[in-house]
Amino acid sequence: MFKVIVALALALSAQMLPAKEAPLAADNPELEKRVMSVSEELRCLVCQNQTIADSHADLAVDLRNEIREKIRQGASNQDIIDYMVARYGDFVLYRPPLKATTVLLWFGPIVLMLAGLAWLVLRLRQRGTVAVPPPLTDEERKRAATLLAGREGGAQ
Repeated sequence: MFKVIVALALALSAQMLPAKEAPLAADNPELEKRVMSVSEELRCLVCQNQTIADSHADLAVDLRNEIREKIRQGASNQDIIDYMVARYGDFVLYRPPLKATTVLLWFGPIVLMLAGLAWLVLRLRQRGTVAVPPPLTDEERKRAATLLAGREGGAQ
């Protein structure tokens, strides 16, 4: 009986949950194709490792809607990209151009990798060289022999 009550409660509570609004179906497939084409060139400013075409973040949805509106107004793909760069900077581009301000974006990972590799090689070379102790003097040999003889005599 308890299981039946729980099942009914769950079924009724599911009826009370608000449903999310479904995304609008594309009334113009060509427009949506252009929206996605432009969206693939722009980085999601929230996710940062996804294009706005791939992202489900609210900002990405807003930017796709803005792109859609600009296309309806007759803007070209490059006009839209230029508008987004003017608004958000080169960072919004998924593949930023090579300029003085973006050199670190392009070559920073390579420089860090090479620096890490150089550090590793130096550490391994230092580790590979074994420091050879200087030879014992005659006095140190005699003292060691005395100590060893005393230990051997005490052990018997």
